[in-house]
Amino acid sequence: MAEPGVETRMKSSVITARAAASFDPVGRSVATARAFVRDTLQGWGYTEVVDDAVVLTSELVTNAVIHAGTAADVLCLRTPDGVRVEVGDRYPEREIPIQGGGRAVAHPDRENGRGLLLCAALATRWGVEYSASSKQVWFQLDLPQRPVGTRSAGPVLPVDLLPVADERVRVAVVQIDRVGAISSWNDDAEHLFGYLADQVIGKPLGDLAAWPHTPGIGTGIAEALQLSRWEGSYGIRDTDGRVIAVYASHLRVRDTHGEASTVCLLVRDYERAVIQSPARVSPNDGTGTETRNADPFEVFIGSPAPDDLDGLLQRTVERARDMLDGDSAFLLLATDDETELEVRATTGLPSARQRFARVPVEAGTGRYGSARMPAVHEDLSAVPGAVPLLDGTGMRSVVTVPLKVEGRLTGSLGVATEAESRYSNEEALRLQFAADRIALAVESARLGELERLRRGSLSFLVEASDLLAGTLDRDQTLALMAQMTVPTLATWCAVYTIADQSSEAYLSYVLHEDEERIDGLKALLSKLPPPLPELTPGARVWNAPADAAHQAALRTSMRELSMETASLSSSTGIGATLATASAVGGETVVLPLVARNRVIGMLTLGKPSDDHFRQEILELAEDLSRRAALALDNARLYSERTAISQSLQRSLLPPTRPEVPGVEVEVIYRAAGEGNEVGGDFYDLFPIRDGLYGFAIGDVCGTGPEAAAVTGLARHALRLLAREGFGGPAVLERLNAAILDEGARSRFLTLLYGELRPQEDGSATLKVVCAGHPLPLRLRQDGTVEPAAEPQPLLGVMDDLELYEQTVTLEPGDVLLCVTDGVTERREGTRMLGDDGLMDVLTTCTGLTAGAVAARILRAVERFAAEPASDDMAILVMRVPEPQKN
Repeated sequence: MAEPGVETRMKSSVITARAAASFDPVGRSVATARAFVRDTLQGWGYTEVVDDAVVLTSELVTNAVIHAGTAADVLCLRTPDGVRVEVGDRYPEREIPIQGGGRAVAHPDRENGRGLLLCAALATRWGVEYSASSKQVWFQLDLPQRPVGTRSAGPVLPVDLLPVADERVRVAVVQIDRVGAISSWNDDAEHLFGYLADQVIGKPLGDLAAWPHTPGIGTGIAEALQLSRWEGSYGIRDTDGRVIAVYASHLRVRDTHGEASTVCLLVRDYERAVIQSPARVSPNDGTGTETRNADPFEVFIGSPAPDDLDGLLQRTVERARDMLDGDSAFLLLATDDETELEVRATTGLPSARQRFARVPVEAGTGRYGSARMPAVHEDLSAVPGAVPLLDGTGMRSVVTVPLKVEGRLTGSLGVATEAESRYSNEEALRLQFAADRIALAVESARLGELERLRRGSLSFLVEASDLLAGTLDRDQTLALMAQMTVPTLATWCAVYTIADQSSEAYLSYVLHEDEERIDGLKALLSKLPPPLPELTPGARVWNAPADAAHQAALRTSMRELSMETASLSSSTGIGATLATASAVGGETVVLPLVARNRVIGMLTLGKPSDDHFRQEILELAEDLSRRAALALDNARLYSERTAISQSLQRSLLPPTRPEVPGVEVEVIYRAAGEGNEVGGDFYDLFPIRDGLYGFAIGDVCGTGPEAAAVTGLARHALRLLAREGFGGPAVLERLNAAILDEGARSRFLTLLYGELRPQEDGSATLKVVCAGHPLPLRLRQDGTVEPAAEPQPLLGVMDDLELYEQTVTLEPGDVLLCVTDGVTERREGTRMLGDDGLMDVLTTCTGLTAGAVAARILRAVERFAAEPASDDMAILVMRVPEPQKN
């Protein structure tokens, strides 16, 4: 429910016109919304309420796009008595403070709520309306009483102060239909632009208009023709292709059948006073003199000034062009050392081709002549190359002036025209005066942009370092390198790698921001010789991809033209070839990937057709290439060491397990630690001689490479000694001596060693020695479990050992389970599986095969705790199968 004093409905009134626009949730939208409301109300002739409406709109749109963070919808409604403006946002959940209820709307010194306070102070009526998806704040401004029949009037002026016009003033009247096409073209239009009515009727006005575009303002000629009223400047191309500057007044009307159209009144720009609406009256002291001097910067650049560097530069070149009645204008910014100028804004020139291109200031080919002083070139054709930016553009006369801050060159501003001898020193002085007014603002905005770029670069490099440090996989490192550069730094990227000093560079990875272009780009680069590896740091230009793509497109086009009938496949082929040519047609640079004073590859970055890299981007790419090179080399070293480690570890594993007649054997082995295939636990099963097999399962103290070395010693010694005919105790005693001979590198070892002999009656006889190892467990057919050996001293501690072997007979159906302590010492908090837990699990394995018993033991160990195992683990199961019944 609305509070007292706040209206929620507009009084019944006839709406005679309406204008609406939506604004994105960005800061510059506030200024654009102000301009929209100002232009709309001035077009309606409601100059008396423009200022109040603009102030209120500014506050309400700020609330929507800045504080609420949503798009703002602005609707202007005209009535005979005044105007209603509605500002809606899409965040109805945010509460609007309203009068009453014991709360004030806002305090003048606070940010929030000030818009509503202003509504209450300035508006005739205002209110808030809610819906399910939006919220609207509206205000009504009534027109003050004014004399009937008088819209505006000016004072009587002397003749020499009246605006200048030709002897015969011509007003082109052009009518545009609802689809934007010309439907009427009067005689004055024919005289001004040279086109007969039959030549233009039915064509869009946009085909003739040269519309000035300002960054941050999305209104174009098509949008302007849809507004109820619009007034401003643009250009019309005549029959010779020249752009004639005109001042236009658009009025949207409808005929008696309800069909909408737009009537455009056009005059030469210098005759704008004929149709221009009266300017707003500035506050004065009653004498006709303004109370304060206008800011020279605002006089030139306009108010409000764009709050971003690109917008400011674009507005600058457009105003400079208009000021000197030029065909084009450009602005270049100097590098920190003032040795080069970088193209940053143009109008009337192919800006996409020239943007961020660099030219030297004082020396070298293509230098920029007289950059530090104002210069006037009456005819560029007489001094080719004096202004490299204008080469091939058709511009003849040009004036350039420097931008300087505290005597330091910060840039250059120029205006050019197609006519020769158009400019003189007078125009140079006018342009220099304007340049002096804006130089400080441009430099301040440039430094602000540079600081933002540096902060963004630092953040980018920190994130890149974290990502590159997070992997040691070579392929993933290559992918990360490309994905971090595309599209942040470049449109496409290719990574070449060099295996060693004697190898050629190899194309390892290709990425384009458009995935459909990757295959074509990869095919193109695969046919080119790779760039030469150079240890010199920094980016260097590589023209081969653009040249090759251009030649391929040319050949394909010629082949297509030579065919009488183009097939579908050929049409598809030329389309792909041209797309690839466009994708790599811009600047391509190569940065070396240098790690440990060796070039291990090249990072190639590319732009699409006619595009250049900014120096800041190249510097950022160079920083990234250094980090990426080190990450790639680390991944290479890690891969090599991992391969060596795995090869050595595999050499410590037993070869293929032999088949033991009449006995099922199953082994499960798990080494602890990432990348380890062999640890301190080991097993072996090998033939000693006919009918006799040796088996072992042991555990070296510790894990990792040191334990694995003792594992290799133990396994090879066991095989050698057993095949020399030594019995179990003798084998282990000699192994104990060999371990002690290792000195400081020795590790103590627990070992279960035995000899297995299958018997003709289906049983198997085992002779075992258990040297400090977990005891083997025997599972009988009836489900009973018992130790199958007695404990004896471990190896690698004492010199003199007296070991003995014990004989065990496995009957059909019996199982012998041998494990390392990684199984019995499996922990979950304070709980441990232990020998008793292992015996309980083994009791449930009656009737299972050796493989099933091993699998059940492993599953029980893994399920005992949630955490991964921290110790090596080996399981050896031997089972004498029951005789099969007929």
